Amino acid sequence: MLTLLGVATILALLVLILFRITSALVALILVPIVAAIAGGFGSQVGSFAMDGIRSVVPVASLFAFAVLYFGVMNDAGLFDPIIRGLVGLVGTDPVKIAVGTAAVATISHLDGAGASAFMITIPAMLPLYTRVRMDPLVLTSITALAAGTTNMLPWAGPTTRAASALHVSTSDLFVPILPAMVVGVGGVFAIAVLIGRKERHRLSSLKPLAELEEPSSVTGAKSAEGGGPLGALWFFNAALTIVAITGLFVEILPPSIVFIIAAALALIVNYPDVNVQRERITAHGSAAMMMVVTIFAAGVFTGILTHSGVLGALSADVARMLPQSALRHLPVGMAAASMPLSLAFDPDSFYFGLLPVLANASQAVGGSSVEVARAALLGQMTTGFPVSPLTPSTFLLVGLASVDLADHQRRTIVYAFGITLLMTVAAIIFRAIAI
Repeated sequence: MLTLLGVATILALLVLILFRITSALVALILVPIVAAIAGGFGSQVGSFAMDGIRSVVPVASLFAFAVLYFGVMNDAGLFDPIIRGLVGLVGTDPVKIAVGTAAVATISHLDGAGASAFMITIPAMLPLYTRVRMDPLVLTSITALAAGTTNMLPWAGPTTRAASALHVSTSDLFVPILPAMVVGVGGVFAIAVLIGRKERHRLSSLKPLAELEEPSSVTGAKSAEGGGPLGALWFFNAALTIVAITGLFVEILPPSIVFIIAAALALIVNYPDVNVQRERITAHGSAAMMMVVTIFAAGVFTGILTHSGVLGALSADVARMLPQSALRHLPVGMAAASMPLSLAFDPDSFYFGLLPVLANASQAVGGSSVEVARAALLGQMTTGFPVSPLTPSTFLLVGLASVDLADHQRRTIVYAFGITLLMTVAAIIFRAIAI
């Protein structure tokens, strides 16, 4: 019963979002509530939903204040010299910009945290995309591919979860698939070139860039004394941004607190007038609030499905349904299915719920449990996490770029699945998993 309910719930969610029948906000709230009532959990919906909301509060608060902070920095002209530098390096060639995006996203995700990678890459590159008139979906797609492919690092969430669930070391999982990850990163850059060429062809039919007017800047910090593009305020803003981003890595304070403090400092230093502060908060608050409530809706969805036992039952029944012949070749099958499974399972329910069951079943018929885990890491919440509605950072990615989740999924899922298949072939060749 719970398994059928889980399948129906996940399918309903995906259909509603992908075919734009409802917004993601509406689907994430109403679908699990209806499912919980149908499953006999009506009296517990409130507690399940609140547990889920509490779990995403740190991400929601981080998103709200990060959007406000980077909005203020953009208003104050922090990114103008960066844009000029990038333009000087890559020009206005969409291919070079796309490849540069892949490089920035790959490097910024070396800490294994998708949220920080998105908050570094999107605000830095989006103004350049806007100026060149490239599709922001190109930015989110390439960023997602680069961050997803490197999300199998030993200190990233999927690898640490898999190692904990199977009681093995992260090196046993990661070292054998490192060559496959390198191949996957190469594939991301190849896709960036391909997408960049498509954008170059699309833009060639538009008005030449030389005829475009220089975008105007918001008055405020730039007009303040010493606040020119490279004045005292610019260096203060640059130093504050470096400190804030460093705070994401060293974790002296929770990331949301880092940006709460940074946003307050940015406002009071760049805009001493309280009325201007209010204007800047209002200007950037509407976009932030829409994504914050969507993140809370995602918390409702995962909270209800997790605490009702729906995801747990789905995991167990999937494992029982597989025949022994499939279990003997489970690593390859897992690798091929790992990326799509990100759309159905959140990382905790998969790695702590489904993976141990499948790994033990494979080992019982002479297979390797470690190889099943390695195969899962090739896609499940790695290449798949930046397109999954079950991860709050996906909403952070699309929210920072102001693109629609369904559009982002349509643009990215095929590429992400292709990268997973490429890494699967590489993993077989380098004997990280057996056929």
